[in-house]
Amino acid sequence: MFERLKEVERRYEELERLVVDPTVIANRREFAKLSRERSQLEEIVACYRERQTVEKDLAEHRALLEDPDKDLRELARSELPAIETRLGALDAQLKQLLLPRDPNDERNTVVEIRAGTGGDEAALFAAELYRMYVRYAERHGWRVEVLTSSPTGLGGFKEVIALVVGKGAYSRLKFEGGVHRVQRVPATEAQGRIHTSAVTVAVLPEAEDVDVAIDEKDLRIDVYRSSGPGGQSVNTTDSAVRVTHIPSGLVVTCQDEKSQHKNKAKALKILRARLLDRAQAEQQAAISANRKAMVGSGDRSEKIRTYNFPQSRVTDHRVNVTLHQLDRVLDGDLEGIIDALVTQAQTEALKAAG
Repeated sequence: MFERLKEVERRYEELERLVVDPTVIANRREFAKLSRERSQLEEIVACYRERQTVEKDLAEHRALLEDPDKDLRELARSELPAIETRLGALDAQLKQLLLPRDPNDERNTVVEIRAGTGGDEAALFAAELYRMYVRYAERHGWRVEVLTSSPTGLGGFKEVIALVVGKGAYSRLKFEGGVHRVQRVPATEAQGRIHTSAVTVAVLPEAEDVDVAIDEKDLRIDVYRSSGPGGQSVNTTDSAVRVTHIPSGLVVTCQDEKSQHKNKAKALKILRARLLDRAQAEQQAAISANRKAMVGSGDRSEKIRTYNFPQSRVTDHRVNVTLHQLDRVLDGDLEGIIDALVTQAQTEALKAAG
C-alpha cells in the first residue's frame, strides 16, 4: 500500500506543476482532465501526509519510553494509545481512498425525473421527488437549475430535468437512479383505497464541452411554439427547441425559457450528458450504472425504494433500510439512506480488491 501511496504523491506533485504550465492552460481539454485528476488525488495525498506526521510522532513517543525522566516516560505512555488509534484510523481511511474511484464523482449531475405507472398521482409524486432533491441539494450548498420540465397543471410533472451544481454532487446522487414507488390514498379517492404509483429517476454526470465534442453538422434544430400551462409569451412565440443528434438518434426538447437561444443551450447541456453517459456505458458494458439499468420500464415491480404514506415509512430495497420518517426524507434528509448505499458500495469494492 505504501509504495502505491508514494506513487500517488509523486503523481500529485507532477500534476501541481502541470496545471500552472501555460502550455497546459492553453489546452482546455488537457487542463480540465489534469485538474480533475489532481482533485481526485488531493484527499489521498492529504491523508497520506497526515499519516507520515502521526507515524513520526508515534516513533518519538516510543523513544521517550526509554527516557531517564520518569515524568516524561509516563506522559509519553499516556499519549501513546491515542496516537496509535489515530494511525490505525488513517490506515483504514487510506485503504478505502485507494479503492478504484468513479471518475465522475466530483462532477455536477443531471437528474431526470419522469412519472411512470400511475397517471396524475405519479406526476404529483414526481414533483415531490424533485422538491426532495432540491432540499437535499440545499443542505449540501449545491445549486439546482431546471433545464426542462413538463408540468401537468395540477402541480405535478410528467418530466422534470434539473442540473445540480456542486462538488461531489454525482458521488451522492448517483445512488438515486431507479424506480421510486409511492403508496398512498390519492386526494380524489373517495373509498380511501391505497394506490401504488411509480416515478423513474435517472442520474447522469454533467458533460463538459471538452468531454463531448458535438459537431453542429450532426444536429437538426427545430423550433416550435411552446405548449403546456401558460404564462406571458410562453405559448405565443416560437421559442421551444427540439434538438436531434443525427448520428445517435437522441432527441432533446426544451421550452422552459422565453428565449430560443437559452432553450437551445439547455437542450445541448442535456444532450451532452446523455452522449457522455452513452459513451461510458459502451466502454463499461458490464457496469449497470447506465440510464437503462437505472430506470427500467418504469413499472412498479422494478423498485429501488418505496414511500408508504399511511405508515410514514420509507424503505430502500437495495440495502434493506427502513425509516419511519417520511416527512423528513421528503424534506431532503436522505443522509441515512445514501450513507448506507455508499457503505455498501465501498464494502463491495473492498471485497473485490481483496
